[in-house]
Amino acid sequence: MSMRNLDKLFKPTSVALIGATARERKLGAIALANLLGAAGPGTQLNGTKFSGNIWPVNPKYDALMGLKCYRNLAQLPKAPDLAIICTPPATITALIRELGALGTRAAIVMTSGLDPVREQSLRLAMLKAAKPHLLRILGPNSMGLLVLKLGLNASFAHLGASSGKIAFVSQSGALVSGVLDWANAHGVGFSKFISLGGSYDIDFGDLLDYLAGDIDTAAILLYMEDIQAARKFMSAARAAARSKPVIVLKAGREAEGAAVAAWHTGALAGSDAVYDAAIRRAGMLRVYSAEELFDAVETLTHIRSQRGERLAILCNGGGLGVMATDALVGSGGKLADLSPDTVIALEKALPRGWSHDNPVGLPGDAPVQRYVDAIKPLLDEPQADALLLLHAPTAMVSSIDIAEAVTPLIKATSRTVLSCLLGGTTVAPARQVFNRAGIPTYDTPEKAVHGFMQIVQYRRNQETLMQVPAQLPMSATPRRARVREIVAAALAAGQTVLGECRSKEILAAYGIPVATTRMAADVEAALAVAADIGYPVALKIHSPDIGHKSDVGGVALDLDTPDILRTAAAAMLKRVRRMRPDALIDGFTVQQMARRPQSHELIVGVTTDAAFGPVILVGQGGIAVEVTADHAIGLPPLNMVLARDMLARTRVSKLLAGYRNQPPADIDAVCYTLIQVAELVADIGELAELDINPLVADADGVIALDARIRLQPGQKSDRLAIRPYPQELEEQVTWMGLSILLRPIRPEDAPQHMDLFHALDPDDVRLRFFTSMRELPVSQLARLTQIDYDRAMAFIATHTGPDGKPETLGVVRAVADPDNIHADFAIAVRSALKGKGLGHILFEKLVDYFRSRGTEALVGEAMARNKGMQRLVKSFGGEVTPSEEPGVVNLHIRLRAP
Repeated sequence: MSMRNLDKLFKPTSVALIGATARERKLGAIALANLLGAAGPGTQLNGTKFSGNIWPVNPKYDALMGLKCYRNLAQLPKAPDLAIICTPPATITALIRELGALGTRAAIVMTSGLDPVREQSLRLAMLKAAKPHLLRILGPNSMGLLVLKLGLNASFAHLGASSGKIAFVSQSGALVSGVLDWANAHGVGFSKFISLGGSYDIDFGDLLDYLAGDIDTAAILLYMEDIQAARKFMSAARAAARSKPVIVLKAGREAEGAAVAAWHTGALAGSDAVYDAAIRRAGMLRVYSAEELFDAVETLTHIRSQRGERLAILCNGGGLGVMATDALVGSGGKLADLSPDTVIALEKALPRGWSHDNPVGLPGDAPVQRYVDAIKPLLDEPQADALLLLHAPTAMVSSIDIAEAVTPLIKATSRTVLSCLLGGTTVAPARQVFNRAGIPTYDTPEKAVHGFMQIVQYRRNQETLMQVPAQLPMSATPRRARVREIVAAALAAGQTVLGECRSKEILAAYGIPVATTRMAADVEAALAVAADIGYPVALKIHSPDIGHKSDVGGVALDLDTPDILRTAAAAMLKRVRRMRPDALIDGFTVQQMARRPQSHELIVGVTTDAAFGPVILVGQGGIAVEVTADHAIGLPPLNMVLARDMLARTRVSKLLAGYRNQPPADIDAVCYTLIQVAELVADIGELAELDINPLVADADGVIALDARIRLQPGQKSDRLAIRPYPQELEEQVTWMGLSILLRPIRPEDAPQHMDLFHALDPDDVRLRFFTSMRELPVSQLARLTQIDYDRAMAFIATHTGPDGKPETLGVVRAVADPDNIHADFAIAVRSALKGKGLGHILFEKLVDYFRSRGTEALVGEAMARNKGMQRLVKSFGGEVTPSEEPGVVNLHIRLRAP
């Protein structure tokens, strides 16, 4: 389930409290007092009291707190929209079943103290009881929720909250209490405040889907401990983060135990690093404390247009500027250079002896007008992406006068401006001026700079979410069938660890360059192989039991002659048998020596995370990878933008860029390797772990010198947290004598998609987008080409044009709601090709796909004069009906019974 019936949870007109009681400090007593707004200071929400019906249920009472108390559910006047359950664990399943039959569609289970041994069976029983009625369950062990607009406090929290535009969702009940305390002390208000509890049914994914469309919510805050349904979470998070800021406080940052030491990637890719990668991939922002959480809201809900990372600083004291600069540089930020025009303008505004640089320092006795004259050119500085105003109070000028004077200028600019007013009660009125104007304000330079860097990181994450990737380098199609043969044969033989030769064969099948490597059963065979491939060679021990061959002296390099090879092999066998007498030794691998003196050693790997499934790792390689700990993690699938972003987050990327006499490495080749590894992971479900170490990279490209793969049979087909490109939906068809390919759209199709847009007549653009557009914005192009295959589908018709390049002839798309009830569709075909049947071919592909996934109906809108679209819909048995909007018609094609 997803958003089904969540409106009953957040917009109830009646609430039944099962287990209500008069016994002090009991769950049912506190929850009832909160519903009535009578539990003490702060619980009556923003002066609003819940106006719906409240029905206590307990056979021991006739009345509670002035309300009639009902003996059982059957006595209630009607089915409540929302039920709150505060009864013992053994009663819950029967209550859920009875509530569902009665017609209730949402319940909060506050009951805690569940028996860990019986918890799974209770979970299954509760869900089984709820499913026939589509009854949604929040909890168990939930503190409940607050809906401030309704005055609804359906919780047992000790405090209420004030109304605001922030939705807070927490897995921790203890944190709920702490955050409410903090928020009340700091005047922070909420639209909704939700305690997830055990997440038997309603989870983060469901709530993100709901809150993304909630007009009362401007920002979403999550306190997260773990994720159960990663794919649903990633789909919901990516959708929500495109519409409003989503900020995550993830607990459990320390490593939860490294993977088996034989696998570098598993040892490096800790659980917290994977969560970090997932949060970044979804376009959300991660913070590390409750205070940072609300600082981030203060910042992100008030940011203006900001494209870069350069900060200008105006301060009334040199020390303030130094503190801010130290904090900025220390956190990886950049000071903006001042342009000549700005320097000239400041020369006129400031007294002689000013800094002539950024930070711009004002003397302590600067009058109000000098702040105004100084801030004007800085707001127009083309080399600054944001401005920070730092002010310490003085006896010579009023802080509030300064705030009131500069606020109109700040409100009129499109530039992001942050403020820092040092002090307490003296500057409090000035802070209020900035707060009322929506200008983020902080009490220390360090906090202000941290707020700016949160904007920078959030912008980076959003750009990664929205950026259009470059086209992939031309390459041969992976030899998937051969790889599946290798995997099937290994598993049939009981082998789960593939040695170097087989692992390299798999990599080569996916277009990743590998060093020529061959097996040798003994020393004589190794000599024969070396003679065949040519000296010098590298010799390595081959054993399924030895992961890090160099740790046991199992690697010998630059062997130039047969005698040297023979001696090295004998010594290696003796050494390995002494150090690992338990290891099965299959022989040796002999590898052509790759001499690339200006190369860098990288590691590229795969490991399987318990929550998010397979993840990709890249970083500095070699024998000391765990010591250098220089790596970045990403979730597959990848494209060039995502691969470049991963690589840029490593320290070794600076070396790859070139320095002194060292030429830059082929970055595209490294990124392509990451993309192909991600594709391998998507294709081969049994691939659990992979180490390519080292992958050497230089100006001539990359080459894998060593590799090892671990297989795990029986992996789930949907194990990736983000659904990969559905290659199985590709279909070759013939149209007007042309062989065209119908396939799902890829992010790399963006250039051809822009060409398709330009091939539409202006009137066709209006019919498709309901407005006149001369250009397709890059952000919208990204949305159209970077789709979530788990919820949306776009099929393009493509063929090779006269210039030998791919050409998109038309596209049809639909986006399903989270519950897969309706999918909104649209279609566009090159104007020159209209009326020739291509639209019908594309639309048939779309209808068949959404019918196969169980979607109830395709729906859409068209302009009333778009007769071609209306004929197309009717040809598939659809209906065309008038819309409430003039000049528009509704389109509806039923795919299955409701």
